[in-house]
Amino acid sequence: MNTKDLEHYKAKLTSEKAELESELQEVGEKNPTLKEGWEATSKNIEVDSADENEVADKFEEYEGNSGILKQLEGQLTEVNAALDRIAKGTYGICQICGQPIEKDRLEANPSSKISIKHNHKA
Repeated sequence: MNTKDLEHYKAKLTSEKAELESELQEVGEKNPTLKEGWEATSKNIEVDSADENEVADKFEEYEGNSGILKQLEGQLTEVNAALDRIAKGTYGICQICGQPIEKDRLEANPSSKISIKHNHKA
């Protein structure tokens, strides 16, 4: 892969990373003591613990944010891994067969680590 292509995919991945981090901030906050670094939160509103409905709503919001956060963290992990492959010089190489990943696939999903023909095996 040439330098121009690498810069193009690096820019796409960097943009996607910023977007994912922004979305993560909507449902959580950074916590450096956690493996993935993020934990779910609920909106900062006061809850009267005597009001069961408010407590239930708050818990439901937290649970929903936890699911969203887990999905976003997974995507962020893939993006970071792709950026790491660019830095190591292994970006765009199928991790199954060692051949170049199709440009159409990388354009659609720049964090892809396997070619289209191996996608069904992953």
